[in-house]
Amino acid sequence: MLKLDITKVAPFVSAETIKGYAPRVAEAQKSLEAGTCPGNDFLGWLHLPSSITPEFLDDIQQTADILRSECDAVVVAGIGGSYLGAKAVIEALSNSFQWLVGSNGPAVLFAGNNIGEDYLSELTAYLSDKRFGVINISKSGTTTETALAFRLLKKQCEQQRGKDVARRVIVAITDAKRGAARTCADKEGYKSYIIPDNVGGRFSVLTPVGLLPIAVAGFDIRQLVKGAQDMEANNALAGEYAATRYALYAAGKKIEILANYQPKLHFVAEWWKQLYGESEGKDQKGLFPASVDLTTDLHSMGQWIQEGERTIFETVISVENPEHKLLFPSDEENLDGLNFLAGRRVDEVNKMAELGTQLAHVDGGVPNIRIAIERLDAYHLGQLIYFFELACGLYCQLLGVNAFNQPGVEAYKKNMFALLGKPGYEKETEAIKARLG
Repeated sequence: MLKLDITKVAPFVSAETIKGYAPRVAEAQKSLEAGTCPGNDFLGWLHLPSSITPEFLDDIQQTADILRSECDAVVVAGIGGSYLGAKAVIEALSNSFQWLVGSNGPAVLFAGNNIGEDYLSELTAYLSDKRFGVINISKSGTTTETALAFRLLKKQCEQQRGKDVARRVIVAITDAKRGAARTCADKEGYKSYIIPDNVGGRFSVLTPVGLLPIAVAGFDIRQLVKGAQDMEANNALAGEYAATRYALYAAGKKIEILANYQPKLHFVAEWWKQLYGESEGKDQKGLFPASVDLTTDLHSMGQWIQEGERTIFETVISVENPEHKLLFPSDEENLDGLNFLAGRRVDEVNKMAELGTQLAHVDGGVPNIRIAIERLDAYHLGQLIYFFELACGLYCQLLGVNAFNQPGVEAYKKNMFALLGKPGYEKETEAIKARLG
């Protein structure tokens, strides 16, 4: 199982202080279980892993197999939680150079998470000679970034492959009854899956939102779910992480940096940033979630972490056993002076860089938490996903905010629609014109 080490927090916050929050964590757990916490309409993720049936996973896999057999590429159209969880798992499990060496299935691409004209133009050009399909992920079907991308992709897919084939290779993941995406799926006859009403986007990676793209990429969704199920059943460490975060926040630490020493974990950190940032950043409260890829970023952000403002702490995700073995070679001339490493595993060097960095950062005034998983595989990623989700729900109750809404996300949309002249936003348009002079 996942391991949590908070011993390098002790110089800054005592173990007794952290243990002192245990009763509050227990109460937070009870309120989640009883559904009495703020945002209790969105607690479907809490026992989602244990509710997933083999038959449901079989259905997801069957749809994935159709897409894998009929497509050279599958584009996932979605934004925020509708793409980050899937991308995190796929990137973590993929060969780093798969795009160069080819694969045994379709390329899984992502769109609808930005409004970059160059990106979309280059994507449609890339797809122009490909047998491609689309997974459209949107509860409403009207989220601007995703709706814009899906309109482009739907039209291109129909033109290139014909409407009959398009109906087989376009899948909708949306609301059960309402919204533009549901209406479109029913009208066109697309295979569809439901986004549960009680699961918010950033907690949705273990729903079809994440499971279908991950299965299309060729990874074992049964093992992913099994890891989450085991963590759901053995979840005490999530409470300890939540208590430690809160103790550090109360002690004046305002930024949490999620660090990793495996490049494949980059998008796990991106998913984590949304999960925590969108959950806790309310009422002028909350840690700011940041991330670094180490040792790479030690040569850019390392100076600031070591000697900058002491308002930060670090949480390190460590992978104990890499999938491959590579020995450091000997060199007769030894110009770089590294022959003392000859015959040793590259991972040993990486692990000593990790430990040495932790010790240096602690000496520099940065508390360190370490989360270790045995391997970077589907099972252990499932554990990590549920661990972070539960810890987030518990921590936000300690903080006193609703973990499951995101009212601040709507502010930019109102201004954007007014500036674009969307019908119904005339008053806002006039107000912005006056504001801008």
